[in-house]
Amino acid sequence: MSAAFRIEVGSDIVPAVATDVPPSPAVETHGLDAWYGEFQALRKVDFSAAKGRITAIIGPSGCGKSTLLRALNRMNDLVPGYRTEGEVLLEGVAAPTDPAGVIALRRRMGMLFQRPNPFPMSVFDNVAYGLRLEKRCSKRELAEPVERALTRAGLWDEVNDRLDKSALGLSGGQQQRLCLARSLAVEPEVILMDEPTSALDPIATLRVEELMREFRDEVTIIIVTHNMQQAARISDVTAFMLMGEGRAGELVEMNTTRELFNRPQDRRTEDYITGRFG
Repeated sequence: MSAAFRIEVGSDIVPAVATDVPPSPAVETHGLDAWYGEFQALRKVDFSAAKGRITAIIGPSGCGKSTLLRALNRMNDLVPGYRTEGEVLLEGVAAPTDPAGVIALRRRMGMLFQRPNPFPMSVFDNVAYGLRLEKRCSKRELAEPVERALTRAGLWDEVNDRLDKSALGLSGGQQQRLCLARSLAVEPEVILMDEPTSALDPIATLRVEELMREFRDEVTIIIVTHNMQQAARISDVTAFMLMGEGRAGELVEMNTTRELFNRPQDRRTEDYITGRFG
């Protein structure tokens, strides 16, 4: 890599993990193609996210990062005209396509979006929402799992005296951690994050990153980010995507974060992370 530009991988707060032999895949795709109507958004994407690791997806705008992320839990199926070919596997089993199976899939694969999206209800009811979908529970039965989820999201001490107040009254950073708690409450195997800190201030961003590192051994995390420094700080593995022929998104290179940033194998990867384009 050019000596003129270098991204430091890891930090004193959240050091990156170098994994030479990653665990078995939690999520993977094989030859994944995706279309929005006639426009092909993804072409032959072979992607893998190891269990208990943080995998970052980087690349310029429009290269299919979010499309790939949303394809994993079939969120794109809600878009008219969207279709796919190829395989999406969770724990080695093909992701279901029937309505009941897709609902179950999304419980196993929680998702955080660019902007916090708390429901217009109380803090408590936001976290309990997914639990109530699974079975009918009294508020007393829900108290313990709600507290546990809020604690894991680093929010309990800040909201324990306002559980019955509207979640919309929380700050942006608190709302995003509330959405994280809502996902954690149903104990997913994977959490998908689409630019989860892009609307947050630096302090709130750091807190979310710290939380990701804290529970990375329990939950597989896949994060789309435009911030290469963030990918270098928090991820174990990084995938680089780029627009190919016809503007279809392609996976150019995937490696441990340390290797990809310090010794990229593809010239296009080096050009992107050194700022020559993108």
